[in-house]
Amino acid sequence: MSDTTAPPQPATATAGRSPFSLTFKARDFLNVAIFAVIYIVVIFAVAMLGIISPLVMVITLPLAPLVAGIPYMLFLSRVRHGGMITLFGIVFGLASMGWGHPWQSALVIVGFSLIGELVMYAGQYRSKWAAIWTYTIFSAWMIGPWIPFFLDPSGYISQQASQSMGSGYAEQMASVLTGPVVLGVWVAGIVFGFLGGLLGAAVLRKHFVKAGLA
Repeated sequence: MSDTTAPPQPATATAGRSPFSLTFKARDFLNVAIFAVIYIVVIFAVAMLGIISPLVMVITLPLAPLVAGIPYMLFLSRVRHGGMITLFGIVFGLASMGWGHPWQSALVIVGFSLIGELVMYAGQYRSKWAAIWTYTIFSAWMIGPWIPFFLDPSGYISQQASQSMGSGYAEQMASVLTGPVVLGVWVAGIVFGFLGGLLGAAVLRKHFVKAGLA
């Protein structure tokens, strides 16, 4: 797989739409919904490991983008025009608020989705490397849930204690979590996002070739 622009797709593949069109079809919404759900399930499953202890949370959180790279890259192989990546981010952002992430996190998710949209736009929605970098950028959303921690560390930890984690868990958090540690987790998540993009591209090579992302 090389990073070259694929030959023009048959008219039936694009249904007369430019790669930069914002016209959605039912299957576009379906693809966004299906892959957003899969992505959410994978991220949530990895994040749940953090219940064991704050240390386990710090170690395992960066691994989430690695595992989730496969469904997200498969989603990008279905993206044929503008707007789908941003819509994916909106869906994921709203869902993340549903399981307790702050509203600032949703804005961060949508913001990085918009940047990823521009990267895919630059690659004319056909570049494998544009897809990999889009996912890497999107993985930076993981800083969003930590915004309350940076604004009020003690208040954040106290809130975790009140949310059925218990005082023991909160005490462990206070000893483990510092600004540099959280930033380290974030940077590690971006690195694993890049690796997840590479993994997803390798696993889904045939899908990318069919979609013209080669």
